[in-house]
Amino acid sequence: MRVAIDVSPLAQTRAGTARYLKGLTRELERRDDVAVSTRSFGGKSRLSTLARDGVWYPFLLGRERAADVLHCPTYRGPLRSRVPLVVTVHDLAVLRHPEAFNRWTRTYSPRVVPAVLRAARRVIAVSDFTRRELVELLGVPDAKIRVVPNAVGDEFTQEGPAEAGDYVLAVGTLEPRKNLDRLVEAIGKTDRELRVVGARGWGGVEVRGNGVRWLGEVDDTELARLYRGAACVAYPSLYEGFGIPVLEAMACGAPVVTTRGTAMEEVADGAAVLVDARDPAEIAAGIERAAAERETLVPRGLERARAFRWDAVAAATVEVYKEALA
Repeated sequence: MRVAIDVSPLAQTRAGTARYLKGLTRELERRDDVAVSTRSFGGKSRLSTLARDGVWYPFLLGRERAADVLHCPTYRGPLRSRVPLVVTVHDLAVLRHPEAFNRWTRTYSPRVVPAVLRAARRVIAVSDFTRRELVELLGVPDAKIRVVPNAVGDEFTQEGPAEAGDYVLAVGTLEPRKNLDRLVEAIGKTDRELRVVGARGWGGVEVRGNGVRWLGEVDDTELARLYRGAACVAYPSLYEGFGIPVLEAMACGAPVVTTRGTAMEEVADGAAVLVDARDPAEIAAGIERAAAERETLVPRGLERARAFRWDAVAAATVEVYKEALA
């Protein structure tokens, strides 16, 4: 089976979508039943974004003929496709929280995304939470959706060096829905340091305060080191479709604090402390609880993380390709 995969998101991000693309394509390329080729357009500039979203995705990418299946790893995709189209949806945050996105994204997405999903033969949701959002917000038929979770890379393991210090680690792009302002307020109620890993994003989000350090982007080796050394990892995001840092942290042996009633609760499945992310005092209490319950939470987290493997993701995705071709 010949599969063409859009890798344009790699020019824009190193966050969750990039992790998905890298993990999936690596495992697909190891399989004998799939021949993978990649498609991409443009770079990170605003002009590239406008050209990609306005011309390449809706009108040009769908002319693909050299593959049996076209896979778009985000809901950016063609309005019509000459070959069966599979689209992965990571979240619908832009519909739930449009105020957290720039003007282009919150204007473009509600107009174009529904048409892209109608053009798709199959839609992959990375969690049951996202599947429900697709049905509720966009009316995507449930029979068209397949849930294929993300996974965790082999570099994220409990074995290896750990960073020194009594610190709480937060991981994520600096943007409004990551809820970093409340996390900074929460950390002020503890005696711990907060270290934040993530690229500068949008919405004017800064991480400042006594005992707060923004480390910017780091490579995965350094990130795993930071996970291992953390008293706990705090991920009180307001909205995610999955929450890969929760899984990475658990795989590295770190206790986790994350948001109740979200996809992260689904991912953690009892292996994390859950809090109301809009309440800094509850986040602070959750941080102290996670650190205190380390001996209980870490084994649960390690066991949970082992259930998410990229080879299993690839195998399930190939089955979706076969359905799209049927």
